[in-house]
Amino acid sequence: MNRTLGVCYYPEHWPETQWAEDAARMAKLGLTHVRIGEFAWSRLEPKRGCYDFDWLARAIDTLHAAGLKVVLGTPTATPPKWLVDEMPDMLPVGADGAVRKFGSRRHYDFSHDGYLEESKRITLALAKVFGQHPGIAAWQTDNEYDCHNTTLSYSPVARRGFQAWLQRKYQSPDALNRAWGNVFWSMEIADFGEIELPNLTVTEANPSHVMDYRRYASDMVVRFNKAQADIIRAHSPGRDVIHNFMGRTMAFDHFDVGADLDISSWDSYPLGFLEDRSDQGDAWKRQFVRAGDPDFQAFHHDLYRATSKGRWWVMEQQPGPVNWAPHNPAPRDGMVRLWSWEAFAHGAETVSYFRWRQAPFAQEQMHAGLLRPDSTEAEGFEEAAQVTAELRKLDTELDAQPGKADVAIIFDYPSAWAWEIQPQGQEFDYFRLVFDFYRGLRRLGLSVDFVSASPPDLEGYGLVVIPGLFTWTAGLIEAIRAHDGPVLIGPRSGSKTPDFAIPEGLPPALPDVVLQVRVARIETLRADTPIALSGGGTLQFWREFLETGPDTEVLLTAEDGVPALVRQDNIHYLGGWPDQDLLRSIILSLVDSVGMITKDLPDGIRLRRHGSHVFALNYGATNFDLASLGWTGTPLLGELVLKPSGVAIMQVSSAGH
Repeated sequence: MNRTLGVCYYPEHWPETQWAEDAARMAKLGLTHVRIGEFAWSRLEPKRGCYDFDWLARAIDTLHAAGLKVVLGTPTATPPKWLVDEMPDMLPVGADGAVRKFGSRRHYDFSHDGYLEESKRITLALAKVFGQHPGIAAWQTDNEYDCHNTTLSYSPVARRGFQAWLQRKYQSPDALNRAWGNVFWSMEIADFGEIELPNLTVTEANPSHVMDYRRYASDMVVRFNKAQADIIRAHSPGRDVIHNFMGRTMAFDHFDVGADLDISSWDSYPLGFLEDRSDQGDAWKRQFVRAGDPDFQAFHHDLYRATSKGRWWVMEQQPGPVNWAPHNPAPRDGMVRLWSWEAFAHGAETVSYFRWRQAPFAQEQMHAGLLRPDSTEAEGFEEAAQVTAELRKLDTELDAQPGKADVAIIFDYPSAWAWEIQPQGQEFDYFRLVFDFYRGLRRLGLSVDFVSASPPDLEGYGLVVIPGLFTWTAGLIEAIRAHDGPVLIGPRSGSKTPDFAIPEGLPPALPDVVLQVRVARIETLRADTPIALSGGGTLQFWREFLETGPDTEVLLTAEDGVPALVRQDNIHYLGGWPDQDLLRSIILSLVDSVGMITKDLPDGIRLRRHGSHVFALNYGATNFDLASLGWTGTPLLGELVLKPSGVAIMQVSSAGH
């Protein structure tokens, strides 16, 4: 693999006389890819049908002449004012019923057929002109689906679209009434035209109603993305189609969108995410304030690698302070380099920095770039240059792909919607639950792959983990039955039918031949009232009361005698949300049974196996001696004593794996 660096650039923001110098400096820095155009619709089509592509052609020619490869974005995340004025009903409506107006970005409703046609029209116009340009290496569809919570809209057009979607799914109002349990509270309907959107109700809406609306909304994102991808492939063959996903964004099914992409990418802002999207307390945030959470970036690297069959990029990498979090500190020296190498450790093809030059105007003027507004080099520039130099020396030494990880976690976006709809306890959040399991595995030095619940491919994994799964599919049940190694299920897995009802035989609703256990009842717990287990550790937030069959062995019990962890052959079920101590002991027991090697890591040290090498990364603020983990010899990159922000790469055979 030829690993590359890139940057996001906005030629429309700068005088044309500056473009050639910018391109030359990018090439000298060692950048390969340049993303442009994703917010430029008002300059590309100042009024309907009056296209002005000449400036874009000159920008592409300038970058191409400098030896750079262009990723051209479709500009549909920022529809221009004239288009909004033509069809104002394209604007999204919030759950509060208020129209979300023109004046920033992402001001469109995925359900709007007219806007879908407009997005196809501008995409087609660009693809016809630039699809065969030798400087175009790839395309980005739109920008950051669901940024600013824009997947869900409660507009009249969304209501009509939802009604039509329901009619196709259920065929008759009676079938819908049965599936949703609408006899409850006299919610029955006689015609699909009576269906409302599930907002502004007096109290909570029917969870079955909300779940179908979430499915519909996700389908609209898939429809929107696929329309652009199909046009691009028809007129720009041989170029990759990419979208840039975001961190901790659950509102649509990324596996479904990824099915229409060649490459999934995501926008990595470690310090912003620590401040804005972390469940950890203030002490943890202070500890990693200039480094980011040691597992958050890796989690998304692994997740988005799974959504497009292994090919993925970082499209936007934080190079300095951002502008949108509650607090926006500067990265510690060396962290931009570490974040870049961490992405490559997880299999990234390209890491692209956001942005080339800090804008001196508008909403993101406080967001750092590789250059300051006066074009002098910012702190991230030097670290990007260091990564470039290191890649030139090491790229051919590294395997093309990271290879299969030790552990597979089943990840399922509908489960995130389900537990947002019906959390039952305020801490119960699907991302948080899965992230806790992911962190527990990483603290033991294990590498992790994410696998879609449908269809699952579990072949070759030593351990399979299935936390918080909303409902089973026949394919997933068959896959876990066929799996030779240990499978850890729960908590809350299989607790609903696809129609969002409690299964007739009670959760986890697995055949007795797989697991003879029933969840008789559950309780949710305050953070300060955990349930202690007899052997140590606690269950927090969520606890289940398990009833077991004759073929089921109880492995752990709570101090009140209720089973907490049970097993039937290789299938294990955990009846609660474990704290990190309990999770560590469970994981160690399971992986030891199949001979997997673990490493007990401090909070700031993380390992990632990549083919025949292991990467070590130091998010912490103190030195760490890798010899304590069994590393011997001279690393391919770095040193055995890993300094803060340090990166080391070692052959697996010399890293104690």
